Formats: sequence, structure tokens, C-alpha cells
Amino acid sequence: MRDRPMAAAAHALAGMAVIGFIDQFVRVIAESSSLWTFHLVRSAMMWGLAFGYLALRRRGLRVRNWRGLLGRSAVMSTAMIVYFGTLGFLSVAQAAAGLFTAPIWVLVFSVAFFGLPIGPVRIIAVVLGFAGVVLVLSPDPGQITAATFVPVAAGAFYAVAVIATRAWCEGEDVLALSMGTFSFMAIWGVLGLFGVASLGLGGEDFLSRGWVAPTPEVLGWCLLQAVGSLSAVVLLTRGYQLAEASIVSVFEYSALGFGAFFGFVVWGDRLEPAGLAGLGLIAGAGALIALRGRVAKAA
Repeated sequence: MRDRPMAAAAHALAGMAVIGFIDQFVRVIAESSSLWTFHLVRSAMMWGLAFGYLALRRRGLRVRNWRGLLGRSAVMSTAMIVYFGTLGFLSVAQAAAGLFTAPIWVLVFSVAFFGLPIGPVRIIAVVLGFAGVVLVLSPDPGQITAATFVPVAAGAFYAVAVIATRAWCEGEDVLALSMGTFSFMAIWGVLGLFGVASLGLGGEDFLSRGWVAPTPEVLGWCLLQAVGSLSAVVLLTRGYQLAEASIVSVFEYSALGFGAFFGFVVWGDRLEPAGLAGLGLIAGAGALIALRGRVAKAA
């Protein structure tokens, strides 16, 4: 396939714009539903869409390595559960800032567990990325607590899933990978409901509520999430087919900007100048790591 970086960039940007928009409305779902109900309902809708697609294409869901797919799905779904959980009390821009520390974690894990040699450029990128996270999540150093860095856990799990994708799932069907993740997110939903019931929580927030019968409004927002998520996956996957991964991955950081932009348009959320600078540092650090990795591979 001919290398088409401009078309790849357009697809990646479109996919990230969709994510930045649809995730704004998790806040609406969080007002009356629960994290666990949301994932059960959305996963069911995703499977409905997937079966419809497979029926139209007249093919089945092909899996090459079940063990690898299940392992990756477990880790990726954990990252997504943490990310969506934080959307109940943080803006999309703040939650995404934690998720997009993934390249930093990939580098850290590669050094710690695989002995990857890195130079000063990527070390500086890690430091800049961490500083960016602090600026976005808590511009006031006096207000930093352990809970401040919960979104960063999503980035750490996402990084493990990225490593697992290459190590365990090379050549795996994209739809199989996606539906594996959504299936495990449904399992998380069931476990969450059992956990809430067994602990007798029955709280009044997104995380501590149990099963909440979805209203037509919630079903509509969940459908938006399902269709939007599937569209974004298709767009991003197409982007990676049109150009080198190191180039396309840089454009994924546009999700930080789209999250902040749509947060302002839809909710009037405003990031302080320090927070905006933090988003820039995270995006810059991730892009630097990606591009530096490409140079190292070429050498």
C-alpha cells in the first residue's frame, strides 16, 4: 500500500475528534446511571453493531491467538475502566492527560523489564511528560494527593496493553481485538455490580451505584458512545494502514486538544494556562518519544 501520510493524519485526527466529542457526554450518563451499568449496556450495543457488520460482510470473527487476545483484553479493559471512572469527576481533558501518559510508561517498562537503552532525549521527554501531568491534574502543588494521579493509572495499563498488542497479538483482526476489550469491559460491569451489592454501597455517584435501569436518555447516550467508539476505531485503524505507526501515533495526541475544545464548547470548561501548558508538554513528550523511537529504529 502506498504511503499516504496526509490521509493518515486526516483519519487519525477525525478519530480523535470523535472521541473528544462523545466522551463529553459520559458526564450526563454519570448523573443518573453507574459506571457498571454503562459498560454492560454499551458492550451489548457494541456486540450488536459487530454482529450486524459481520452479517453484512458474511464472515465470522477470526481469532489467531486466544490466550494473547484474552490477556490483552483484560489489561486494556482495565485501562478503559479507570479512564471512564475518572470521567465521573474530572473533565475529558484531565482524564485524557492521564491516559496519554501511555508512551511514557511504555518507555519506562521497556527500560525496566526489557533493558531498552535510551538516550538523554527520551529521558527529558519522560520528565517533561510527568511535569505536564502535574500541571493538568493539579496546578496547585499544595493540593496534590495520591488520588490526583488516579488517571495516570489508566495510562500505565494502556501502556501494558500496547506492549501486549505487539508481543501477543501481531496480525490479529482489529475487530477481534476491539470486541475482546468490550467483552472484558462487560465483565468489569458485572464484577462492579456484584462488588457494589456485596459491599452494600448503593451510593449516589457514578462509581458506587449498582444496577440502574437505563432510561431512554441514557440508552441514547450509550448508543452515541457505541457508534462513536466504533467509528473512531475504524478511522484510527485506517490511519495506521496509510502511514508508518510512528507518524500516526503523533496525531493521536490531538485528543488532548479536542477534549479541551469540546469541553469548553459543550460545558464551558476552562483549563488554566498552566493546564493548557501541561497538555502541550504531554503531547510534546509523547511525540518526541514516538519520533525518537523511529529514528533509533532507522539507525
